[in-house]
Amino acid sequence: MIETSHSTILPLLTGYRPTSERRDEAADPEGQMRPHWQALAKQLSTLGAGEIERRWQQTRHDLRDQETPGDDTASAVPHTLLDPIPLLIEADEFTRLSAGLAQRARVLDAILADAYGDQRMLREGVIAPAALLANPAFLRPCHGQSRIGGHWLSAYAADLVHASDGRWLVRSDRIQVPGGDGWALANRLAVSRILPDSFRELRVRRHASYFHALRRHLASVAPRGRDNPRIVILTPGPYSPSHAEHSYLSRYLGYTLVEGGDLAISDDTVYLKTLGGLHQVDVILRRQDDDFCDPLEFRNDSTLGVPGLVESVRAGHVAIVNPFGAAVAESPALIAALPALCRLFLGEELLLPSIESWWAGDSLEVIESRIDEVALIPVFNPGRATRYLPREMGKAARAELIVQMRSRPHAWAAQLLVETTSVPAWQPDGVTPKPFSLRAYAVAEGDSYNVLPGGLCSIGATGQDRTPPTAEKDVWVLSEGPVDEATLLPPSNRPLELKRGSIELPSRVADNLYWIGRYAERAEATARLARVIAMRINEDADASTTAEVAVLRNMVRSAGMGDSDAVTGKSFLASVLGGEDGESGIRGCLKRLRHVGLAVRDRLSTDTARVIAQLEHARLRLDPHMITLSDGDRALDAIITGLAALAGMSTENTTRGPGWRFLDSGRRIERALITTELLRSSIAEEGSASPAALAVLLEVADSTITYRSRYLASLQPHAVLDLLLTDDSNPRSVLFQLEAIVAHLAALPHDSAHVLTTRPERLALGAWTWLRLVDPLELCKVDENEARPSLAHMLDHLSSDMALLSDSIASHYLSHGVTTRSLSNWSA
Repeated sequence: MIETSHSTILPLLTGYRPTSERRDEAADPEGQMRPHWQALAKQLSTLGAGEIERRWQQTRHDLRDQETPGDDTASAVPHTLLDPIPLLIEADEFTRLSAGLAQRARVLDAILADAYGDQRMLREGVIAPAALLANPAFLRPCHGQSRIGGHWLSAYAADLVHASDGRWLVRSDRIQVPGGDGWALANRLAVSRILPDSFRELRVRRHASYFHALRRHLASVAPRGRDNPRIVILTPGPYSPSHAEHSYLSRYLGYTLVEGGDLAISDDTVYLKTLGGLHQVDVILRRQDDDFCDPLEFRNDSTLGVPGLVESVRAGHVAIVNPFGAAVAESPALIAALPALCRLFLGEELLLPSIESWWAGDSLEVIESRIDEVALIPVFNPGRATRYLPREMGKAARAELIVQMRSRPHAWAAQLLVETTSVPAWQPDGVTPKPFSLRAYAVAEGDSYNVLPGGLCSIGATGQDRTPPTAEKDVWVLSEGPVDEATLLPPSNRPLELKRGSIELPSRVADNLYWIGRYAERAEATARLARVIAMRINEDADASTTAEVAVLRNMVRSAGMGDSDAVTGKSFLASVLGGEDGESGIRGCLKRLRHVGLAVRDRLSTDTARVIAQLEHARLRLDPHMITLSDGDRALDAIITGLAALAGMSTENTTRGPGWRFLDSGRRIERALITTELLRSSIAEEGSASPAALAVLLEVADSTITYRSRYLASLQPHAVLDLLLTDDSNPRSVLFQLEAIVAHLAALPHDSAHVLTTRPERLALGAWTWLRLVDPLELCKVDENEARPSLAHMLDHLSSDMALLSDSIASHYLSHGVTTRSLSNWSA
């Protein structure tokens, strides 16, 4: 190994050369490491490229398994693009940067207070009225709204680029929803696992101090100064690209993640709907844009918000972070005037400038004179708007763009294109220089702001062009002295209040857990059925006319697991697997399981999330035309094993709280319904109960070994019926499911005003009692048509009772509406 020195090129970075176009963060043009990168480069070289690659791939695999990917969801998984080499920032440089970020946040806070208050910046002519009042993000209903906790701007983020002249410049401000700090935290935990020795030896500053400040601030803004306020994080839901981050952040901070449907307004007060009743919410950390927060005040076509939320804010009953209307401060029209506004409100020169910008409302001629040097930005909704590069456009397109800008100059701004630095980026074929941008974060603390010692580094894009980010980096801020070992865990010397279970489970979460149980059970039953079909179909003969396949067709028809009318055995199996659309059969069940798993990912353990992710990968690999025993059997075995692991974790690794009871109740109800339908098609119908039908039924119900151990090879209908219907020792029997459901319902929260059992309990108890009294031998008596009418009648009633029970559980426990009962007696 080549010895490391100030003048040698380290083996790991051999061949690494910054491009002539950009200054590089890590190395000079000859490839020599800059001083603060040398220690990291030495340690990376000691590990070797192979070991780093191995650790990186393992971390990517672990993080990917904690998500639930798919081809039809907007939920991105940026961790799979994580770069193992961090961005390093020296202590002195970060001190200057954090001072500029804190000052900039103070200026923006003052701008918001003035925009919704005295509007001094308009009266003194610092900005033109159109720069503020023409912006749809300026919400007139918020005018006169008071600050919360002394701040309009509680949380702040800025997208930065590092110019080649050494200056940090702000490309854009993120104020309405300054998201991404959860990803910054997740990246930190991941990279610190890849490079634990480097992280420790380089004395990297921790993130906990920032999140401590965030928690303190959120607690301080609660109305009425409550000592222990209820704080929630509002998310648009599982189909938001940032939902995984919201889940991660809620787990780390210890706040409940809620959607609009989890909240209700009564007397201008916000309540969280839980199994134990309504609980008042004091602070909402929102990760949802203004337009989608209250359909009564903003977009009336949105179903994501909470009707009446703005009125609750006006009444002072709840605090929103950041407040409604804050997005107006993101406007490029205001940012172009930021140096003047800093002097107006703070009496200071701006320490951290933006990339040089102009608003076309007062600088149209300047923009046109420099049209090839700038990016054009629509002023309204700038965070999501396309950035136009006139120098890359054709002559006609550029002329049309200029016409649009001249017709509505107040709606356009321009930003100078600047040369930025590059950073080492990990590639399969070596380390190469890539441009980057940095998102930095700050949270209000006292009269100033606490800046996150780190951030979210995006590789491959600076916002100056159309290139999307290709990866993310962790950001290591180096410390000159000992690192603060701050943590969000409570002090070890302070006794904790012991707790058992929780009734503060949001009704939506209980609903989704219930359906995780149902979809998982239906997926397993369908997979077992598909495996039995696959074993009876081979490549040499069409077995669609055999007795066993005829029985299977009847089962599929009765249980609704596929297309029982498929012409051949091959297409019949394909329909049970899911067909071409993947919306039915086992693929449809797994798809729905993934959907509800996404909705409650903040409530799932790492192992549970990993199993659901692996099942999703198995779904995407499942070919509906896999009909050979070797291929189909292996794929179905993997799915059945994964579903068994999911069931095992819910049984052995989950605390017996309300969430587990809903999940297990869903599984039990689904199993009882499926078993009932299989019994109907195999034993109750005319001409059924043949030895082939009974053998297939036992195999699908995973009870063959149990039956053989009792009765050897003699297959008789009443014995099979007893095992699968009335045997309370068999985990696959209907009676076993009803006993479990009765126990779950008895343990769920009850309305203290009522002594009698709930309707779901009465339905479950009735079905359980009735089933205990039936005689399998009597039920299996046949009539003159070789049918079993008593059994068919009983199964009809049982199916009806199970459907009523499912509906009753949903209406009694999982309803999302506020009833007319008093709040003290309200039950979700």
